[in-house]
Amino acid sequence: MRLTALTATEQLKQPALTSLVAKLEQDGLVSRRPDPRDGRAVLLELTEEGLRIVRSRHADRVARLSRLVEHLNEDERAALAGSARVLGRLTEIAASLGD
Repeated sequence: MRLTALTATEQLKQPALTSLVAKLEQDGLVSRRPDPRDGRAVLLELTEEGLRIVRSRHADRVARLSRLVEHLNEDERAALAGSARVLGRLTEIAASLGD
């Protein structure tokens, strides 16, 4: 992903994100490579270690949410499932609009 695209998804200003990416690169979690479509631009990519950390943190969040959902009653779980469908639809709309 290009840094400019990342600033949009992460809602950070470019100087702050540039600094953060430099730190992640220094820690071996992100790598940079030239964009084959635009020689002036750089693509950012997770390294294997960066990807491992992202997957691990995602799994931790899913496990925690699953434990919390166990405490909901049947009506609350149904409401949550309906909300998840609506949020999924919003994600689809945002992707189609480029937001």
